[in-house]
Amino acid sequence: MHVVLLPWLAFGHILPFTELAKRIARQGHRVTLLSTPKNTRRLIAIPPDLAGLIRVVDVALPRVEHLPEGAEASIDLPSDDLRPYLRLAYDAAFARALSDILRAPEPSRPDWVLTDYAAHWAPVAAARHGVPCAYLSLYAAAVLGFFGPPEALMGRGRYAKTAPEHLTEVPDFVPFPTAVAYRGHEARQMFKPAAVPDVSGVAELYRSGMSIHGSQVVGIRSSREFEPEWLRLLAELYQKPVIPVGLFPPPPAQDVAGHEATLRWLDGQAPNSVVYAAFGSEAKLTSAQLETIALGLEASGLPFLWAFRAPGDADTGGEGTGGLPAGFEERVNGRGVVCRGWVPQVSFLAHGSVGAFLTHAGWNSVTEGLANGVKLVLLPLMFDQGLNARHLVEKKMGVEVARDDDDGSFAPKDVAAALRRVMVEDDGDEFAVKAKELARVFGNDEANDQCLRDFLRYLSEHSRGP
Repeated sequence: MHVVLLPWLAFGHILPFTELAKRIARQGHRVTLLSTPKNTRRLIAIPPDLAGLIRVVDVALPRVEHLPEGAEASIDLPSDDLRPYLRLAYDAAFARALSDILRAPEPSRPDWVLTDYAAHWAPVAAARHGVPCAYLSLYAAAVLGFFGPPEALMGRGRYAKTAPEHLTEVPDFVPFPTAVAYRGHEARQMFKPAAVPDVSGVAELYRSGMSIHGSQVVGIRSSREFEPEWLRLLAELYQKPVIPVGLFPPPPAQDVAGHEATLRWLDGQAPNSVVYAAFGSEAKLTSAQLETIALGLEASGLPFLWAFRAPGDADTGGEGTGGLPAGFEERVNGRGVVCRGWVPQVSFLAHGSVGAFLTHAGWNSVTEGLANGVKLVLLPLMFDQGLNARHLVEKKMGVEVARDDDDGSFAPKDVAAALRRVMVEDDGDEFAVKAKELARVFGNDEANDQCLRDFLRYLSEHSRGP
């Protein structure tokens, strides 16, 4: 087959789509992966043995008022308020690029389009050319299940979310007991930007709803071993096949240039003793939040490695120091290491001395942590992360940092208490056993590839005719 992949312009979307492209190509299929020139240069590396099967198409974004010059991914935006302008540019450029690919003569014309949530126009464009579309969710099934059928995401139907308070309740269509719901502060933070149309003309939730509604099949970055109940519910809600595609965590980075000293420091630590802290590329933490996290790491008394991004860092090369308390690095010298700029996260998580991961509970980070058998301490900050955190705590796979429900604030003692609970207190052993069990699911390449083969088999059996 020939499949087209349409990821959204965020590191947390481009990287897993690229990993998936490699895995699809290793099954013998051709892949066309669309991104922008800047993202291609900094994120997409295709191994030479797959170069004949993966074609990367650079799509230049149009000039859009208010969109900063050179901004080609969400990490390039100094403020979350600018996201709608990036979506506006994405829609204009990528819809045109997809149309050009769909009009290509045989045998270049694709058999399937695999779309991320943002490309809400892709299913209609593909159908116009007789090409089926699959929605590829980078979110857990529990997250999609919480929001209900596509009509609810599109603001219609019985289960439409009409107020933030609705997001703090488990929906009545969920037939099993669960704690998967937003906290009050999370619901108020995400409701308006997600549910209200922006300058691009559509709301973010609407994008997901349209992408799911128009697709013939839904692939979920998950596994039946992890969340069978939510996968079954999704199939009922969507009334179409819902197939887990595996978790495809990336392998440890081969290139760790610039981090040799950090790896030597890790080599000198006791097994499973170090906390690795990182909060992804999307969340823009405030100076106050970073200072609280720093003081919490210090108060925990545990050795730690922190992938630090200062407020305002607009790319992976940020070297800022804002957000760290005065004298912090001197006080923790020898016990804690602060890494700035790009870090080989998977290599750090795979190191034998790392025992816990202080994370924002983004699904990419969760899969990378659990694939390497580390315990999770969860501090959700945006989007699906709160739902992921409830889901993981419910399954006894992690501990969530205590927060004020009204404003989401937390104190150094809350960070320290959560870290010490999984690292030194009695129930830490229970979390360790669970983490090792999950590593056999999340980190099992053969099991992940079997999920993908099942998904690709469905695509092959239902691809377009001549």
